[in-house]
Amino acid sequence: MKLFINRILSHRFGTAALLVSLVVIISLLTRVVLLIKSFPQVDFSILNILGIFILGFFYDAINAGYVIIPLIFYLWLIPDKLFRKNWHRFILYGIFFFFTFGLLFNAVSEFLFWDEFNTRFNFIAVDYLVYTTEVIGNIQQSYPIEVIIFTLLLFTGVIVFFLRTYIRMPIDYAIRLKKRTLWALCLFMIPVISFFTIHNKLHRFSTNAFVNELSGNGLYELFAAYLNNELDYEQFYSKIDNTRAFSRMRELVKTPESEFVDANPLSIERRIINQGSEKKLNVVMISVESFSADFMRMFGNTENITPFLDSLAQHSLVFTNLYATGTRTVRGLEALSLCVPPTPGQSIVRRPKNENLFSLGKVFNSKGYESKYIYGGYGYFDNMNGFFSANNYTVVDRSALQPEEIDYENIWGVADENLFTLALKEIDKTVETEKPIFAQVMTVSNHRPYTYPEGRIDIPSHTGREGAVKYTDYAINKFLEEARSRPWFDSTVFVIVADHCASSAGKTELPVNKYHIPMMIYSPANVSPSKMERLMSQIDMGPTLLGLLNFSYTSKFYGYDIFKLEPGRERIFISTYQNLGFIRNGKMVQLDPQQKVNTYTPNFSDGSLIKIENDQTLIDEAIAWYQTASFAFTNGLMK
Repeated sequence: MKLFINRILSHRFGTAALLVSLVVIISLLTRVVLLIKSFPQVDFSILNILGIFILGFFYDAINAGYVIIPLIFYLWLIPDKLFRKNWHRFILYGIFFFFTFGLLFNAVSEFLFWDEFNTRFNFIAVDYLVYTTEVIGNIQQSYPIEVIIFTLLLFTGVIVFFLRTYIRMPIDYAIRLKKRTLWALCLFMIPVISFFTIHNKLHRFSTNAFVNELSGNGLYELFAAYLNNELDYEQFYSKIDNTRAFSRMRELVKTPESEFVDANPLSIERRIINQGSEKKLNVVMISVESFSADFMRMFGNTENITPFLDSLAQHSLVFTNLYATGTRTVRGLEALSLCVPPTPGQSIVRRPKNENLFSLGKVFNSKGYESKYIYGGYGYFDNMNGFFSANNYTVVDRSALQPEEIDYENIWGVADENLFTLALKEIDKTVETEKPIFAQVMTVSNHRPYTYPEGRIDIPSHTGREGAVKYTDYAINKFLEEARSRPWFDSTVFVIVADHCASSAGKTELPVNKYHIPMMIYSPANVSPSKMERLMSQIDMGPTLLGLLNFSYTSKFYGYDIFKLEPGRERIFISTYQNLGFIRNGKMVQLDPQQKVNTYTPNFSDGSLIKIENDQTLIDEAIAWYQTASFAFTNGLMK
């Protein structure tokens, strides 16, 4: 056996074989570490364990075929005369050092990504590669990056030192260009065939999401996410005839207070008619970063990390059964501003041709308001500047603050209290022109590295999410106290709502409990305290708010005014970038790529799912919502 291994490693392409072995070993160790870390969430059965390691090995090997491509090119093209020089072993040491460090760095990155998202690399990681300034800064502020890099360099050196004999073995192997070319072409065929025949869905064999993730390979998943960052609904998902889908959609969006503007079968445009006088109140919507419902005492939290919001809830209209559409800020911004179901792939906020869409800002502007999007970071991140400025909002970000106005900042943005100071200034500016304002304020503090000014709360900065949540609670309290002294306070409606939950990971792909978010509307002079306990989607926030203001307007929204909706029609949408969930009447339809459709009974407490017989009527309804929304955006019908 040893002789056979030595024969392989002494071949010109033996270094590639050695690198493949290293890729597989490091990937295996990474999988074991992640398995140990996720031990309580993994369903341990013989089938699941076999899948984790057998399918895992398969994807590790496929990934290795991609990793060695640059090395194959080098081993193929370098002339034999140079390759066999004695000094060339140092070049091979350097190449192997580079690859080994990269593999170890990737393993650590996977661990940190798993710690944050409980998943292998996915489309979020692809996005992070675009916004390197924020991401690298976040890593530097969250982890001892210098220590990590030094440790990885040390480990890399040790590995290369112990493998040096095998790395230099091929130096004495003579092989002509023609024969090298045949070898290289054969080796190149492995990743080429894999690219066209293997996809990243094979490891999704289990009902346990953690098992499926552990069965994959992080680098391979990153590559797959890059290719599938935008998913064409027509190509990848179960569908029905468009005419039938829109016919069903027109039935679904028709509500007692609405009437269609025309008989166009591909249009959902309708007039929303509310009786009585319109209330031209200022509206300040605070979108709170990563704010799960279970952070609040009213939803069972016992840590007292939202003391002000818990108190404010007693004086507000509280929505207790509200669910976010997605797992990222851009998805929440999409739902809150466009009031549309989540479409597969990237959020509309990040897509091309997303300008001049029918938005909440457009409705407010048509009523004489000035709409502003106010953000504590730099608005180029996640294309916020581009999206909001092209869709009837004036964008104001941290660049509008003077240095002396910033008490604290990290890579994501200024402290929330400084953001709210900016918001007050912008609201004052608009109100002074005698125009009402619609201001959407997006916080940033509840985000790793969880840092904020010291001395504001009783939890030290940089100690965890609980502190960040409590600091945001403090900052909202400070903002409302300062707003109370403004002449416009009594004529203002404050909406406090989350963009998404702090964590979306569960034992299933779509754990509904990980989408539960709080929302409250506070306006002591205009809105009486009460609770709205009906099931409600994040896309219903806009129409419900406009209904409270008694606005009549023309709408292309997919959301409902929950106060006008007949009982029994409530539904919610939950999604990842590729899994689409539709929940109504205690059943959930899940639409997945490759035209997969399943129906479940969802548990709203723990997120578990019980598979049941498919309900075709409910499936057609789910398809109608998602298919028409995707078609409408792609074909300019949302404009």
